[in-house]
Amino acid sequence: MNQRETFAHIARFFEALHPQSLAQLKNLYSPCAQFKDPFNQVQGIEAIEQVFLHMYASLENPRFVITAQVVDGHQAFMTWDFKFRFKRFDTITEQVVKGTTHLVLDDQLRITMHRDYWDAAEELYEKLPWVGGLMRWLKKRANSS
Repeated sequence: MNQRETFAHIARFFEALHPQSLAQLKNLYSPCAQFKDPFNQVQGIEAIEQVFLHMYASLENPRFVITAQVVDGHQAFMTWDFKFRFKRFDTITEQVVKGTTHLVLDDQLRITMHRDYWDAAEELYEKLPWVGGLMRWLKKRANSS
């Protein structure tokens, strides 16, 4: 498998991700892989698996939809929509967070660096009850200057 095929396989894996498939992360990630997003910065497959386990424990029906990919050798950027429902708040309305992932592969074509970029304030905090009103008010005040 070449890099482009590997990234296509990774995209399909994340789109089909479910709690039982987390055991397969060891086939995609290097043992010392690093993962970073707005809430986590961890290293190692077990720690990365814990990030995803927490996602399933905290959210209802979380899933990724890959919307685009740009591959350049051993690295790629993937844009995605992350769809879910809050377990603690409004379970009727599906939420969508838009983000981007930067992946870097090692020479064995395993993920050695996984970095997710998304705006936690706009994409998450503004959607929460109580906090959302405050975040929208702060954003409006900042933009009125």
